[in-house]
Amino acid sequence: MWWFQQGLCFLPAALVIWTVASFIFAYVTAVVLRHVDPLLPYISDTGTMAPERCVFGIMLDVSAFLGIATVYVRYKQVEALIDENDIKLKRLNRLGLVLGWISSFGMCVVANFQKTTLFSMHLVGAVLTFGVGALYIVFQTALSYFMQPHIHSKTVYRVRIGIGVWTMCSIISMFVSSVIMYSTLSGVDVSRKLHWIPGEPGYVAHIISTASEWSLAFSFISFFLTYIRDFQKINLRAVAVLQSNHLYDWHHGGGPSSRLNRPSETSPLLGGTT
Repeated sequence: MWWFQQGLCFLPAALVIWTVASFIFAYVTAVVLRHVDPLLPYISDTGTMAPERCVFGIMLDVSAFLGIATVYVRYKQVEALIDENDIKLKRLNRLGLVLGWISSFGMCVVANFQKTTLFSMHLVGAVLTFGVGALYIVFQTALSYFMQPHIHSKTVYRVRIGIGVWTMCSIISMFVSSVIMYSTLSGVDVSRKLHWIPGEPGYVAHIISTASEWSLAFSFISFFLTYIRDFQKINLRAVAVLQSNHLYDWHHGGGPSSRLNRPSETSPLLGGTT
């Protein structure tokens, strides 16, 4: 059995690979068509112009779906592993689920509201994706702290806290450099500026800001790589519970009632076993 066939580890792996592929595809297409400069454009800039913005939006929507599924599986796994009477961990786990879903929704907003079209909504989506996503990393790292060393090793916790620090540093660097850039270019519509000339006002701050954004994106994605080994040890299933032996709105005596006593149909993903 290959590693990606064990449990549900294909979910975080697919999330990381697909999201990175969406970034690379949009970047290569935008550079080839000369819609952006080759040297560190904003990720959002690479998905602003047609045709790359169309595929970029679709691919990030798929990433958002994979993110929702991954966050849910993580929630079910932690729920099964922790003590039912541990209220603190149960609350942390539920908050992590909500934050993860909000962050995934923010990715949809970023993908479908380009910065040159509706900058305010694009900014809201970015805050939801990376801001709330950073909180998700904090909550999951806190869960890892309380779950080690009995449920998983200290190494996993240390890796996650390292990625969390990387994420926070990227956010701070991006925020500070963006403030400097916008203050330097007062009166300029920076959201529509896709080409930059080395040496012009705000250029250095722009490069630091874009480098920080790429760093932030990859730090956020890297966190889900730490789920791969955990997800090798879990499978979920959905159970279909039939309430009737027919689909009419009235009593229909055509089918045998013994059908309700058959074993329920099951399929992977939803229920909850570790």
